[in-house]
Amino acid sequence: MKLRHTAAWVGFTAAALVVTSACSADTTKKTAETVDKAVGNADRIMAALTRATDRTEDLGSAEVKLTTDLGNGVPITMDGTYSWGDGYAYDVEMDTKAAQMQTLTDDPRIRCLFVDGDYYYDVDPQPSGPLAGKEWMKVDGSAVFGEKGAEAVSGSTGSGSPAASMRSLKFANDVEDLGKETVGGQSTTHYRAVLDEADMGKFKDVYGDDEGLLNSMTGGGDSITMDIWVGAKDLPVRMTQEMGAVTVTMDFEKFGATAEVKAPPAAQTGDVTEQLKQAGRQQG
Repeated sequence: MKLRHTAAWVGFTAAALVVTSACSADTTKKTAETVDKAVGNADRIMAALTRATDRTEDLGSAEVKLTTDLGNGVPITMDGTYSWGDGYAYDVEMDTKAAQMQTLTDDPRIRCLFVDGDYYYDVDPQPSGPLAGKEWMKVDGSAVFGEKGAEAVSGSTGSGSPAASMRSLKFANDVEDLGKETVGGQSTTHYRAVLDEADMGKFKDVYGDDEGLLNSMTGGGDSITMDIWVGAKDLPVRMTQEMGAVTVTMDFEKFGATAEVKAPPAAQTGDVTEQLKQAGRQQG
């Protein structure tokens, strides 16, 4: 099995979405200073982002469509439920071939879960190895972020969720209003923020950790560009994050009233974390 790419793709997507949530503790300290400096148009931008953040947090979940462009001309799309009301979790499906996971399942669509910091993939039972007779493949977060990066991300309720990303966005100093745009048939206002190393806070441990997949898959970089399109109901319609060669785009289809995301039964799960780490070290 080509574990380095196929077993970690959904985990990488989650890593891309954890960007600003990981630095919110540091940026929150700058809130008072930011508000004091904000005048006129800046006040309006901050107020709009605050309303959108509060609304998103209150609703707790959403049905989404997410596309990750790895810079190779073959974007990967997945759709399903993201939840952040009681910790960050998701339950999504993606195209098996596009994610290069054909060796693990014959199904054209593969189901992927993220629960309590671990990633699960609905695969066909394998004849040998850790997935022998197992219906689910598990990958620990440390294989995606590296040991140091995983520690930086863990422990925050909803860490990595869209709501957590927006919490930091509203505190960013470098935010622009790019005007009105129609997205998905909705009238929206487009905002952009650029986060450099000083704004990343603890996420520097995630983004730059050579032990994790995120740094190698993005091609490195010292800044992250976030764009968000806010609709008439003060809710995000689209959010993008650009990190090095990678761009992640999340379109929000529906908010609230989604089913709880639960981990698969342990007896049906095979853990490939160590195999994935070893494959990464060998390639490195």
